[in-house]
Amino acid sequence: MSFLDRLDAIQQKKQSRLCVGLDPDPARFPSFLLGDHSLAASAMRFNAAIIEATAPFACAFKLNLAFYENFGREGPRVIDETLDRLPADTLAIADGKRADIGNSARFYAAATFKRHAFEACTISPYMGRDAVASFLDYEDKAVFVLARTTNASADALQKLEAGNGSERRPIYEHVAEQVSEWGADANSTVGLVAGATDPGALGRLRAACPELPFLVPGIGAQGGSVDDVLDAATPGPTLVNSSRSILYAYDEEYSRDFADAAREAARSFRDRLWEEG
Repeated sequence: MSFLDRLDAIQQKKQSRLCVGLDPDPARFPSFLLGDHSLAASAMRFNAAIIEATAPFACAFKLNLAFYENFGREGPRVIDETLDRLPADTLAIADGKRADIGNSARFYAAATFKRHAFEACTISPYMGRDAVASFLDYEDKAVFVLARTTNASADALQKLEAGNGSERRPIYEHVAEQVSEWGADANSTVGLVAGATDPGALGRLRAACPELPFLVPGIGAQGGSVDDVLDAATPGPTLVNSSRSILYAYDEEYSRDFADAAREAARSFRDRLWEEG
């Protein structure tokens, strides 16, 4: 079964478009989780509690690999133990924004899809197709290519216009066109990362790529609106990610209830993303 078919089946079963970002930041953990444990062990305890609390409402979990690399040689173990805890009715996305040439890309792809057995990943398009080709060879996997991101300085490049005459349009639209072409002969499912903080761009990307799956970051802590995302990105296969607004939803005074707070935040996002869509 293709990634897109699995995504659709899970979304219909759970009535959810929610992707929970598992970005374990020890500086924001409840103090009781730290104790005498290593940071990696504390992160695993944190992730385990978050997964158990939010999995009923999530169709995917996204691991930002930078947070795990921060744990040094224990990082890969935390990734594997986290993936082992994910229920079968969720998908695992590696958010590493990888891309490189030749053997480098080949080993990045193998680490993502073989070593850690993620179902999907994020990659950068800047170096062109040959830098992402290794990721496109994996059947039943998915690759989300950065098109319109949520960082503050993204406009400086992504909104630059290129092309002649009627073909002149922002770089992010050219990226989407290229990605659609890559997907035509790829073994993997190919989609776009398109942020919630620019609903106008999100809508233009959806109009240009009505069938591609979108991974949409930026709701919650980054200020993106659920209503704007649903108006712009649906209909069409859409995963909407929230990280900090779920992970750290707890009140400091009641930090031992951090998982309960995450559960309620995930439930709220799931309901809004489905019922309002």
